[in-house]
Amino acid sequence: MAPPAPPPPPLPTRQLGSQGCAAAAIGLGCMSLVPGGGFYDPEGLTEEQAVAVMHRALDLGVTLFNTSDLYGPFTGEQVLGKALAGRREGAVVATKWGPMFKEGKLVMDGSPANARACVEGSLQRLGIDCIDVFTMRGPVDPQVPLEETMAELKRLVGEGKVRYLGLSEVSAAQVRAAHAIHPITCVELEWSLFTRDAERDVVPTLRELGIGVLAYSPLGRGLLAGRFSGAEELGEKDFRRWGQPRFQGEAFEANKALAARVAAIAERKGCTPAQLALAWLLAQGDDVIPIPGTKSATRLEENLGALSVQLSPAELVELQTAVPQDAVVRERYAHMAGTYHGS
Repeated sequence: MAPPAPPPPPLPTRQLGSQGCAAAAIGLGCMSLVPGGGFYDPEGLTEEQAVAVMHRALDLGVTLFNTSDLYGPFTGEQVLGKALAGRREGAVVATKWGPMFKEGKLVMDGSPANARACVEGSLQRLGIDCIDVFTMRGPVDPQVPLEETMAELKRLVGEGKVRYLGLSEVSAAQVRAAHAIHPITCVELEWSLFTRDAERDVVPTLRELGIGVLAYSPLGRGLLAGRFSGAEELGEKDFRRWGQPRFQGEAFEANKALAARVAAIAERKGCTPAQLALAWLLAQGDDVIPIPGTKSATRLEENLGALSVQLSPAELVELQTAVPQDAVVRERYAHMAGTYHGS
């Protein structure tokens, strides 16, 4: 019998914020790992398949797992809790709260009462006694003063139910206001070669305040990884097909052409397009942790290979020239203008 394979070397770690939160340099976004149906694949995975991907991530040294009570809803947190049973030590559990679908509409509830109820629900579903990063997902509820919400979140930290606080889809001004009440550890935002608007004012603000970044959709929801040759490959109920203008009609073809430029550079570099796109993001700063999602252990392993891809200053310029900051066609979401400059 062959001896067991040696464990993989530990992944490099990065600090998020200045409160002591650290995690492996690439995390796992869990939006796709929803048993029985998700935003991208309505057929979904089985619970066993989702847990298997999470276990493989743990085996490879991934420590940060990013989920939300909205995924499922609720089943995303439940399956992560099952995956971490007996393996909680060293894992950084991040979950979001705020928006929820009610009668087919996405409703925002930033009230202190809802913040507390969401913490209690997430703790129960995850099967843990403290959430590492509890993230309020924007846009911020206009009916509730941000100061009231943050005061309640501060109390939850004091009670030991939450370790660190995060924000998502917020403006630079909102980050400042929240951080003045209680330190924000990280802001989760969409950042990739295809989405760079946060670089204008949000990212500089985070760096001024010493706040880390969780970069979601770092592969442009698969476009930068060269996953699709045509929009028809997406299922009829796939979120990208109905909620992502960049995947529709002529916009898809234009954006696919931009992704092809990245693929050409990757081929010359000797890596995959996904690895190149992640390497570009990793090179933006040691305060950035990309959180690509996947349903495949093979893709997971490929993504982690980005940590071995080193980019010279000239190569970074080449990539940013190949995909100019405002070249991607159409908005990130059907209901927004694709900007972080809101109030």
